[in-house]
Amino acid sequence: MIPSFDAYLRAFRGVSVAVLGIGVSNTPLIRLLAEAGAHVTACDRKTRAALGPVADELAALGVDLRCGPDYLAHLTQQRIYRTPGMRPDLPALVRARADGAVVTSEIEDFLSVCPCPVIGVTGSDGKTTTTSLIAEMLRAEGVTVHLGGNIGRPLLADAGRMGPGDTAVLELSSFQLMTVTTSPATAVITNVTPNHLDVHLSMEEYTQAKENIFRHQDKRGLVVLNAGCARTRAMAGAAPGRARLFSRTEPLPEGVSLEDGALVVREDGRCERLFAARDIRLPGAHNVENYLAACAALYGRVRPETMARIARDFAGVPHRIELVADVGGVRCYNDSIASSPTRTLAGLRAFTQKVILIAGGYDKHIPFDGLGPAAAAHVKSLVLIGATAGAIRAAVAGVPGAPPIADAGTLDRAVETAFAQAEPGDIILLSPACASFDQFPNFEARGNRFKELVLARAMARRPGTEAPV
Repeated sequence: MIPSFDAYLRAFRGVSVAVLGIGVSNTPLIRLLAEAGAHVTACDRKTRAALGPVADELAALGVDLRCGPDYLAHLTQQRIYRTPGMRPDLPALVRARADGAVVTSEIEDFLSVCPCPVIGVTGSDGKTTTTSLIAEMLRAEGVTVHLGGNIGRPLLADAGRMGPGDTAVLELSSFQLMTVTTSPATAVITNVTPNHLDVHLSMEEYTQAKENIFRHQDKRGLVVLNAGCARTRAMAGAAPGRARLFSRTEPLPEGVSLEDGALVVREDGRCERLFAARDIRLPGAHNVENYLAACAALYGRVRPETMARIARDFAGVPHRIELVADVGGVRCYNDSIASSPTRTLAGLRAFTQKVILIAGGYDKHIPFDGLGPAAAAHVKSLVLIGATAGAIRAAVAGVPGAPPIADAGTLDRAVETAFAQAEPGDIILLSPACASFDQFPNFEARGNRFKELVLARAMARRPGTEAPV
């Protein structure tokens, strides 16, 4: 039985709590716990000065701040919340558990107290767009939707304002899923390909984290799986409840698939056409897969005509093959979300011509082998940035038909290099195949910087305008 949110909060009065990481996902949690009467210690690797005004705000709430390199020392609190991306087996957390502490996370508590149905989406690629599509389709049907998790905002602090007729739609990362013991009633796994191997100990551990999204369902649960991905298709047999497959590449006797140019559902001997794939506004075969996944999750809850309307109207999520500007006949696209090679491959295939590709960044220990043949087929010129420039060059340079390669170092110089090479009719695509952490705090900051640089050039070409300083 789901406890009431009021009862959940009352249980914190007088309890000692540590929150590890003073970031986007945990700051609302710290406020919530402090206002509930808990004795809260907020811990962060950054110095207090580096945290800025948020440190003063939390201190005013009575929160103890533990900042700097020793922020994980002496964790003696009764309840400890780790930040996403922090491994649960860090020695400090192992010691705390041995001493009797409960180690959990914001998302774990939300899943245990959420009063409304939850749809969770994970996967190596496509999870943000699929999550957004599910939310848009439900809203178009008149459902009150709470969008959060790894996208939007953390939702635990909002749980008290949710009603049983609402729906929470969560994007969930492998880091968030590693230790969950409650699964959403409806779970979606878009695909599983190598990713985040700089944090996960193995591909097996990464895959097991993804499986947690449905592992704790009951017989009423639904998990939606990609039949075109061997790893996800194999998960169907482990589903505690129903498994519904989707496929872009083969018709399915049961599930949602692409047949004769249309998205089609076959279930219990029935066949229903949803809408034509050509109606999807977003470019690329990978977005057809995202729609297949979303429709599979919502079939029976959202009318086909609503799904079709969203397909025609939804313009996409920022940083996902986002058209930034046409600068003198050169179209510039921001695909900064592409933090893995498979995501970049999907971005390249979305275009019918070769592009000038800007790639490179933080090393997540993922091989770039597949980028070589793809670059030969889809890239006119390759401009490299960041820590992985050498590894990407090695993967591409020796392939027959490899494009010219330039090392730019930084994104600013890469944009200059790309424009110096571009001619009217060309496409410049930022699709890094890597995380951003070597030069930017996150992929949004990287994408926003790319947009700033492109828009400054666009402004400079307009008569009577000046480029922003």
